[in-house]
Amino acid sequence: MAPPTIKISLPQIAQLIDHSLLHPTLSDADLRAGLALARTSSVASACVKPYAVPLARSILAGSPVRVCSVVGFPHGSSSASVKIAETAEAVSSGATEIDMVINIGKALSGEWGYVEHEIEAINRLVTAKGAILKVIFENDFLQDHHIIRLCQICTDLNVAFVKTSTGYGFVKQPNGFYSYQGATPHHLKLMRKHAGPKVQIKAAGGVRTLDELIYVLSLGVTRIGASATEAILEEARARGIGEAEVEVEVKVPQSLQDGSY
Repeated sequence: MAPPTIKISLPQIAQLIDHSLLHPTLSDADLRAGLALARTSSVASACVKPYAVPLARSILAGSPVRVCSVVGFPHGSSSASVKIAETAEAVSSGATEIDMVINIGKALSGEWGYVEHEIEAINRLVTAKGAILKVIFENDFLQDHHIIRLCQICTDLNVAFVKTSTGYGFVKQPNGFYSYQGATPHHLKLMRKHAGPKVQIKAAGGVRTLDELIYVLSLGVTRIGASATEAILEEARARGIGEAEVEVEVKVPQSLQDGSY
């Protein structure tokens, strides 16, 4: 049996990417350089910390690259009123996409009314301003039944995207070290199965190569959060992917096979 393939072009790959500029150590110079890369690469959006929204709006002005900001990032523990205020400021400052972290402790406590009301309030605010909401679950902290319930809530609320991870959801391992898996195939398949057809899936945390991007795309993902944007696009060019669509093989990367993804 022939291996599966998909047709894709360099512009299509770029439009899958939210270029992540969220590490706490990024200086203003780092942010400017990252935003310039996002602009020249014509990615879907540049995802920045809340205080950087005006800078992103300025640098990306006149380009199709959207300004994305985060709310309750990375641990989701702000009160609902603070998250709402943070969302309002981000949107008024120029963000057209909001990536919000759920209250993880409330989800683990089964306080689904709280979780739903918070998402509903922020989604209502965002959509009223013509923006879209992506709801971050932080799957490393959750069990499958939590993820399924969150998908159902987001479907009922007509949220634009559900998102796997922040990239900062570190879990203490038996050896005492902290690590995270991020966007795993199991969780992506689970989210695609239980989110409604109008809800898109964003994979974040660990998508660092072209083969990983193509593979998660084959699982139903339509947006990827990535800090390795430049490397992914350079790899695509090196493999002959340009402006026109070409057929490429869908491979399961080794990083997914051995669970280190």
